[in-house]
Amino acid sequence: MAMILSRLSSGFIVTYYNRIQVDEKKENLSWKAIGYCGADPEFQQQHSPFKTSKQEYKDIDGDGEKEELFGPLYRALINLKHPRTIVADNLRRFGFPISVRPKKIKIPANVSHPSLTIKCDAVVVGSGSGGGVVAGVLAKAGYKVLVLEKGNYCARSNLSLLEGPSMDQMYMSGGMLATDDMGVMILAGSAVGGGSTINWSASIKTPKHVINEWCDRYELELFDSKLYKEAMDVVCEKMGVQSEILEEGFNNAVLRKGCEELGYPVNDIPRNSPPDHYCGWCCMGCKDGRKKGTSETWLVDLVNSGNGVILPGCEAIKVLHKRRKARGRKTATGVAFQFEYAGEKDICIVESKVTIVACGALSTPPLLKRSGLKNANIGKNLHLHPVAMAWGYFPDAPLSGGWPEKEKKSYEGGIMTAMSTVVANTDESGYGAVLQTPALHPGMFSTLMPWISGADMKRRMLRFSRTAHIFALARDKGSGNVYSPNSISYQMETTDEENLKKGLDKILRVLAAAGAEEIGTHHCKGKSINVMKVSSHEFERFVKEESSRSLRNLNTQICSAHQMGSCRMGIDPKESVVNQKGETWEVEGLFVADASVFPTALGVNPMVTIQAISYCTAQSVLDVLKGKKSI
Repeated sequence: MAMILSRLSSGFIVTYYNRIQVDEKKENLSWKAIGYCGADPEFQQQHSPFKTSKQEYKDIDGDGEKEELFGPLYRALINLKHPRTIVADNLRRFGFPISVRPKKIKIPANVSHPSLTIKCDAVVVGSGSGGGVVAGVLAKAGYKVLVLEKGNYCARSNLSLLEGPSMDQMYMSGGMLATDDMGVMILAGSAVGGGSTINWSASIKTPKHVINEWCDRYELELFDSKLYKEAMDVVCEKMGVQSEILEEGFNNAVLRKGCEELGYPVNDIPRNSPPDHYCGWCCMGCKDGRKKGTSETWLVDLVNSGNGVILPGCEAIKVLHKRRKARGRKTATGVAFQFEYAGEKDICIVESKVTIVACGALSTPPLLKRSGLKNANIGKNLHLHPVAMAWGYFPDAPLSGGWPEKEKKSYEGGIMTAMSTVVANTDESGYGAVLQTPALHPGMFSTLMPWISGADMKRRMLRFSRTAHIFALARDKGSGNVYSPNSISYQMETTDEENLKKGLDKILRVLAAAGAEEIGTHHCKGKSINVMKVSSHEFERFVKEESSRSLRNLNTQICSAHQMGSCRMGIDPKESVVNQKGETWEVEGLFVADASVFPTALGVNPMVTIQAISYCTAQSVLDVLKGKKSI
């Protein structure tokens, strides 16, 4: 309990001032002292806060100017805060048949008496790397597609690029989500575009050793198919994935230099952003649309097709299904969803020929359970890619060769451009850890640092802008359960912890080799060491001691930005939730398209794999729709 309280004190007290508190100029008095600029200066110069009256909207000329202001999806967004008749008329303009509840019915809207009933070919719940792909493919093929999204649409000039507001608006639970025992801090997107809106651009294809495992051990032929290879190529082309870097940011330059000095392998990370995308704020949305998440790619296809709409700010209550007389299996018939209107909950129904659930590994299992599905595997086998970090301080006045340059800041530059597989173990078990770099702005930085005292935290914060972080990300064998989006259990296996420790050992060496003056970890009892003032023997002893400390029982903050496996794909309904087509074993016409279908942990950033699997699932959905009469 003491450890929990100490983390809460650092996380809430320091975070409150460094992240949340801003004045009328959207500035914080402490930022200058810690070398932080707040929102991206280029963004602040180009955009004023998003305030546009109806008259100003009318005065904007052309789709291009409106797209620049409102983002590329504005034409297909349906505002559910408008009166029901206006919402119905807007949907009809897109070709969706609508039934409005008669005014004479006075009882509050419910599933039996919804305020609106909307008919479509396909309803997609979620708009991230899974749902966005499926929606775009189906709409482009000519089918009427309705996308339901719990989060809101935050695009371009509608962004704040301030840490506090961005976390509140674009992350589940405002970025303050954790496992039930608080052992793992979890970051998950909740906005139109899902995780692809706030992720760090890494676009890595499914590793070959993972494909081999899924094919051989789990007998999933999909992953060795021509379709899956095509899918990976298609989604990478759609996102403009490339590996060139014009200028590397502070953290990644440290990782690369340290690895090169030590002879460790280090590779460029493919990204869905251009070579000159020197931006450290991608975790708060993309200011110019050059990071190609689903809201800049697949959902744009949906908009341009004229066959789809997006309903932000609504939550799916349950998937609707019924049993056909001539068949044993139930058949999906649509979705009931709710949203807030005029201060009260309103409920609408979508009637569809197929239903695709793509809420992510934390929200898909609860929705399936609320819908009456009984498969015992729903919510189990959750993998989190646990992450442990170490840090290195590089003074403003470098001791050697003027590197890193004085003007370099830890929060600037491409978030992920370099990666080391020195402890990935890909040639043996396939379960190890990769070394990468995070996006840490002041609030998150202060939350992760162990609380020792006010004076210590002040010292750490004053060094914030020149403190590099590198993390080890484990391909975990350990797993957990999703009981609800806010109730999650998880247990690392011993091998996962050992792989993270091996990663921390290498990270401390990398930081020192890159020229850090002082290095340390986030362990609550951890020590730091001035690399310049110790002998090689003292250094080795320090690295061995610090990397061997226990990572359990809240001794260090373990983080997760990737959640997967909680509705896994398989060939046997006793061991899985969906088949190779992405269709649930229990309900016909109900598909799952997100990271929850992963058979195991992936071991690298999952965006390309999610999109590739979802692209394949979309082909299966198309086959189903071809046999049905379109609306």
